[in-house]
Amino acid sequence: MLGVAILGFALSGGVPGQAAAAVAPPMQPIDPQHVQDQQDMTWNDYHAIPGMSWSTSGAKPTQRALRVALVAVDFPNQPFVVTEPKQSDPFGNPQIDPVSRNQVPQFYADFFNKPSAVNHNQTINGYWMEQSGGKVGISSVTAYGPYRMPKNSYQYGLNDIGQTPPNGCPGQSTVSGAQSATTTITVGSTTYFYPGDVVTISGVSGTRTVAAVPDATHLTLNSAVTAASGAGVNDCSGTRLESDTDALWHAAAGCTGNCGYDVVLRIYAGYDETSVWQEFGEMKFQDQNSVPKAVWGNPNPALPSTVPSRYVPWTSWLAGSQLWGQSTVRQGESSGTITHELSHFFFSIGDNNNNPYAAPYHRAGSGPWDMMDRGSFNGPGGPHNRWEVPAQDGASMGAEHDLRNKIGMGFVPYASVLRLNRNGLAASGLAVADVIARAVNADPLPSGSLAGVQVSLDGTSPVDREPACDVNTSPVCDGGGPAGNWSNYTLETVQRVGYGSFEPDSGVLVAKNKAYPAGGRSTEGSTCGYNCFTWVEDAHPENINQVDFTRPDGTPVMRTMGDYRQLNDALFHAGTNSGSSNEYVDTANNLHFYILSKYTDANGLLHYILGVQNPTGAGPQKHNVAVSAGTVSTQTPVGSANCNFPVANTGVDAVTDPRLHPQDERAYLHNDIYRLSAAVTGAGWGAQLYNNLTTAPFGGSASVPVYVTAGSAASATVTLTATSVSDPTKKATATCVVTAQNTTR
Repeated sequence: MLGVAILGFALSGGVPGQAAAAVAPPMQPIDPQHVQDQQDMTWNDYHAIPGMSWSTSGAKPTQRALRVALVAVDFPNQPFVVTEPKQSDPFGNPQIDPVSRNQVPQFYADFFNKPSAVNHNQTINGYWMEQSGGKVGISSVTAYGPYRMPKNSYQYGLNDIGQTPPNGCPGQSTVSGAQSATTTITVGSTTYFYPGDVVTISGVSGTRTVAAVPDATHLTLNSAVTAASGAGVNDCSGTRLESDTDALWHAAAGCTGNCGYDVVLRIYAGYDETSVWQEFGEMKFQDQNSVPKAVWGNPNPALPSTVPSRYVPWTSWLAGSQLWGQSTVRQGESSGTITHELSHFFFSIGDNNNNPYAAPYHRAGSGPWDMMDRGSFNGPGGPHNRWEVPAQDGASMGAEHDLRNKIGMGFVPYASVLRLNRNGLAASGLAVADVIARAVNADPLPSGSLAGVQVSLDGTSPVDREPACDVNTSPVCDGGGPAGNWSNYTLETVQRVGYGSFEPDSGVLVAKNKAYPAGGRSTEGSTCGYNCFTWVEDAHPENINQVDFTRPDGTPVMRTMGDYRQLNDALFHAGTNSGSSNEYVDTANNLHFYILSKYTDANGLLHYILGVQNPTGAGPQKHNVAVSAGTVSTQTPVGSANCNFPVANTGVDAVTDPRLHPQDERAYLHNDIYRLSAAVTGAGWGAQLYNNLTTAPFGGSASVPVYVTAGSAASATVTLTATSVSDPTKKATATCVVTAQNTTR
């Protein structure tokens, strides 16, 4: 639900003979939304965490130091891009001066984990140390290779996600005449077949290997086959980059398995298809018929110049024949998503991303706010700038892990989280907490601050009481209700520092999650229409209505409702007129979240004061409120003043049961929250609240400023009303008199 600011303006005509008052500027919001689109970001938008650089500090992980083997391979048809002259390949790469082939493995080992100007001093060790608060890091990346693969790159790439050989495979033909129990078969053409190729023949069990140099129409195989006339033959099925890479590595290094390393990172020459299929498909070429045979088309001139890709029916053959990075772990030279793939590998956590390109379009889960969604694309220039080699911009600084995942991964301990039960809130009364920026929420926390808030949807099953919705008809359906498996909400503070620098805004992230208990397994499933486990609640659920790209003929293509950048403006903000909202209400689940205020501490870290309420119960406390007469302050622009009202919590605190919540949270149950409204009498005068919410502990008070603008009358009376959200029958009112003289300087 969008927060509503009650502005309380009262304007009337001027008084004859009265001098015109100075016109005051509009009130400045206390927490304006500042959404920056990914394509507008540069490295100037990177801001280090105040006082800390995990990449360059030399700090050692305190719990888990991971050792990575980097194995670099190239192909007969594809050299390492970084060995080529600068910007010389069809994609316009590399972006740096060439590196010799023998130096490539060490170049990438250093690129990923040694701070330098090339990687802007950002490393995978720095990422994991920042996310874990120094608990987990990459202690070493050891380079192996380069090794030359036995097959061409496309023989691996066209046997990939969303592609089924022989579609697009240059080495394909058909059997000519029935073949019976023979090792030499007759085919229409052997062009693009080579000794050592693993071939698949339709109707024949298993695979065969080409055992000799073919002549024009015959393939000699390693074992006999019986095949029907017209059976398809291709050499792109049954290939696996990992097995061929590891065989070369094991033979050279004299080891087996992971050779003693925690993870093996296989870096292959060329591109990740994810980083080029769109930019060198529909963004470069008007349609399928516009893709030229030369350079971009299939090397087999008898075949089309396009191939299907994972999400769409076509892209250029050159782009679509690249490999897709996978959690095994393998990456092309254009890939900056290594931390995303390592997250899969280290923590057995899945993807949280949708298909934004196919109708019916369906909203992303966590978008730019989480590493396991397309936050892995974060970095200067955003998603359409991920084709560069090496990956210095788009996808070079993926998003932080969200609170749900940090808890499950063991980075944020339960003791650092305000953990509440929905039903417990009705019995205990509302809770208020100070939540620090998530960039440091895995670190030891300053006194009084927390890493975030987690609210369990406790009670009888189904715990998610939102009505069922259809992901096929509603693009914003979270697949919730009885079948959704949603079990909790989390709230966390996002600040654009560290690995959050290339997230599009700072504010409060409200998310609905599936279970991921500390040290347990991540609960996942395709209830969103795709595998999902986090659903960010969007402060702006409407279509963001922005252009994605422009086709070659000048036609703009809008971002679909499935585009992850629809969530760029999702964060909640404190105060009025922020451009966002300061409240989120889940009526069906009896939960009301409040963004009460924000501040920046002495170390430059952002904090939000957050409130959580179950409106069906107010707890054992007695609620009341008093408002004292306001006083005028003039630290405002000419033509305006502030009226400052003390709002006192005159209720009576009470003892609550520590068992109402997953852990003893009684320290956070001593406040009430007040909804505010302001009104003014006086010709032409105006009054506006900076914040329509405030909080105070029992026996304490808060100061509420009202922005007052001068009118034609000599004075005005401003009235402030404060109402308890716990007991709306408890309200109080006071006034403040402002004169025209108060607004002059």
